[in-house]
Amino acid sequence: MTVHQIEDVLPHTAPMILIDSLDSYDEESGRCSVTITPDSNFYNPQSQTVPSHVGIEYMAQSIAAYANANQIDSGATVAIGFLVSSRKYKIHCNGFKLGSKLTIDVTKLYSEPNGLSAFECVIREGNSILVDAKINVFQPENPEQFLAEQL
Repeated sequence: MTVHQIEDVLPHTAPMILIDSLDSYDEESGRCSVTITPDSNFYNPQSQTVPSHVGIEYMAQSIAAYANANQIDSGATVAIGFLVSSRKYKIHCNGFKLGSKLTIDVTKLYSEPNGLSAFECVIREGNSILVDAKINVFQPENPEQFLAEQL
């Protein structure tokens, strides 16, 4: 595993990079992390939490970091992908609390030749599962052409 800075594996720029790091990855899975601070995007100072529905973006960015790290390692460049849908997004908390160090695990369930993939995703704090879901993503061969065709 090569060490990649999160800015190098996400096709985002600040302030829309919501996760802190890509901690590990292989061909089938990845692990990222984020610590909730008052500077976290979507942080609510009254409740001292980030809403748990933001977890879907933590998952999507973790999938992108995992996929792009593998692409870079194989000699390709970072590519954009699209969050298509989520199945069974289960929330087991009222929000991600200030000071929480979250671990986001993504495991590829399948990948189709047309660019459609599905992932099992889990957000944990320690051993506690806070959110879990199945996420479907699409990474077209030529994202710019795909976007142009959608207009």
